[in-house]
Amino acid sequence: MGKATNFLYLSEPDCIAAGVLDAARCVDVSQETFELLASGDYLMGGPNHNSHGMGVVFPRSSAFPNMPTAGPDRRFVAMPGYLGGRFDVCGNKWYGSNHANTAKGLPRSVLTLMLNDKDTGEPLCLMSANLLSSARTGAVPGVASRHLARSDSRTVAVLGCGPINRACLRGIASQLPKLEKVYCFDLFEDAANGFAEWARKEFGVDAVVESDLQTAVGTADVVSVAASRVKPLVVENSWFASGATILVSGPISPDDAFWTENRVVLDHVPLHEAYVEEAEASPDKQAAYDGIIGGPLYRLVDDGTLPPLPDFADLGSVIRGTAPGRADDDERIVFIACGMSVFDLSWGYEIYRSALDKGVGTELNLWESPYTD
Repeated sequence: MGKATNFLYLSEPDCIAAGVLDAARCVDVSQETFELLASGDYLMGGPNHNSHGMGVVFPRSSAFPNMPTAGPDRRFVAMPGYLGGRFDVCGNKWYGSNHANTAKGLPRSVLTLMLNDKDTGEPLCLMSANLLSSARTGAVPGVASRHLARSDSRTVAVLGCGPINRACLRGIASQLPKLEKVYCFDLFEDAANGFAEWARKEFGVDAVVESDLQTAVGTADVVSVAASRVKPLVVENSWFASGATILVSGPISPDDAFWTENRVVLDHVPLHEAYVEEAEASPDKQAAYDGIIGGPLYRLVDDGTLPPLPDFADLGSVIRGTAPGRADDDERIVFIACGMSVFDLSWGYEIYRSALDKGVGTELNLWESPYTD
């Protein structure tokens, strides 16, 4: 007689009940994750153990009538990993993305996360991951704000007023006790208006819509970039205020001075090295760079304008004290976050354990005894 295997299923409402929207707690858990990254107690996909994930990208045309063809932000991606420390768990985030989803009343991306026993491979929990993924995406710039932003920061400019920047602002605001004002910029005025109304209610701050991008960032202490991949924002370094902390969680198209005249801190250096390795192995390296948040930075590294990636500080090193944090109130810092499955694993594991403690979710059976013939 074999061993029965059961696992927990968490719907989106279950995840909310288990605390997935607790931004401050997610920042704390994400800081733990950065510390594990810096110590090396993790694995991600690919032969370098640092790949963001493996994606299925559709062709521009196909002879097969049912095969999907390329469209804005249309892909499937698997993001496997292992995270050590107190988490000690394997798992995989899986998502499909299609910009056309919004016309169907769906999010642009639909995500799930599976946690697995590291030894047997048995499923521990299958959960809805849209809120989980956005929470951990927002928590990463929250951790960066904790360690890189000026302690007296009072204003935040939000570039891109979608759900990801709502999560980012939750994480950032949890670390800025003096926050007073939020500037909201989006290519679509309705999105900016909705974001400003939400920010007023959520944080009790003055939130205003600013239609001019230069004005939006011109006096902000902290800038959060999480705009659409379809049309990256074009900015100039001279627009940003002295001492600003610029948190890049989405595509941006700045001038070279943005990278060369500011201090750049990466989320995790080996992740960016893996991006470059994968771009070099692709049929078109420059096209691959076009699809990566750090692509403009990598080009300047390649041509020798900037030092090699290993010379950059990353946030885990700053947290552990092996790289400096902010030097002074006038230093302008750019932080780049590209997304790692280990953050989904840590926050997913935290929500899983919370759900067990609260009796939330539905137990499902994989088998009472595995079939053998």
